[in-house]
Parts: sequence; C-alpha cells; structure tokens
Amino acid sequence: MATGIEQKSRPKWRSIAGNSDNAPKASDRVDTISVLSPNPDGSGVTNPADFTRILVSIAGQRLQLLQAEQLLMDVAVSTALNGPGEISGSECTPRGWHLVRARIGAGCPVGTVFVGRRASGEIYSSKLARHHPDRDWILSRILWLSGLEAGKNRLEDLDSMRRYIYIHGCPDSEPMGVPRSKGCIRMRNADIIALFDQVPAGTRVLITE
Repeated sequence: MATGIEQKSRPKWRSIAGNSDNAPKASDRVDTISVLSPNPDGSGVTNPADFTRILVSIAGQRLQLLQAEQLLMDVAVSTALNGPGEISGSECTPRGWHLVRARIGAGCPVGTVFVGRRASGEIYSSKLARHHPDRDWILSRILWLSGLEAGKNRLEDLDSMRRYIYIHGCPDSEPMGVPRSKGCIRMRNADIIALFDQVPAGTRVLITE
C-alpha cells in the first residue's frame, strides 16, 4: 500500500490501492495530510482557537467533537469487545493521541459497504447480512487513524495504522454504548457521516480508557 503523505498546501489524491494503472473512482480515493503540529495534543498550531479534536471515551462509550472548547458533537459509539489495548492481533481499541491519517468514502451513499477500504459496490441490507453472516461490516465512511505516540500506539507491533484502526459506520441494528467491535470505533451511519463532514485529515483524536 502506498504510504505517501499529502501536504495541506498542495492537495493531491491517491488510490487506496496505490495502483497507478487504474484511475480511482471517487469512492476509492483517500486524502491524507501531514502532522499539523509538533505536539500530539495540538499545541503549537497556528490558531489554537481553531483547534479541532475528537475525544473518545472507552469507559463512557462516547465520542465528542470539539473546536477549541465548543462541543460540536456528543454521541454514543462502540469500541472493542476485548477492551483497551495496543498489541497487534489483540482486537483491542488503542489508547492515546492519534490523528486522522485518511478519509475514505466521501460522497458515497449511506450504507455503502467497504472491503479492504474499497467500496464493494454493495449497499448494506438485512438480506445482504444474512448472506454474509461472518462479515465485520464497515459502512458509509472511514476515518483511518494513525498513532502519534511512539512505543505506545505507533511503530512495531503497537502501530494503530498498521492495525487498521478506524472510526467507521456499522449496521444501525448494532447497539451503541456497549463495546462490541474488533478494535475499531463504530458509529451510527448518520453520525459517522456528520463527523466525517466536519473533520479534515490531520484532525487529532484522543482515545482514553
């Protein structure tokens, strides 16, 4: 997979698969951005009043979106059934500071099914779920997270991005407010779309226990 990082001042698109032989569809595009500040908590940003961040509470099973000290969103989510943890293969939700490294699915219909971060061409339905009972459904939008704390959630076998930790939509029949995921942060489809539309790549994310 290509790992090039797009600079904010020079926006570029790249294929999710990194395959230059095939022109990507809109649903296959990812936008990425470099770290906006030298510090994980966002200190040192050009205008602190504009500092937008996502806060996820594993204990509370809630996600909040803040701009400076203004609360823009506060919704129930579902984190890992296995609880908090950073080790690859643990199916746990990692803690600490992250950033949104990639945004996937802009403009896709509600319920779009993603497989390997590509739109599969399917729209989720109960009939589709019955035909694929073992799928871990990733729907509508994806915010792919990258750890910012080396030795905690970044590099080696603790790397959140290499673990494919996302904030993503899931079937609306899945309960929120209880830990049920395989490590990611699940949201209602309407909620992930609303969040996606408000956060650029590079947005800081703090996941707390």
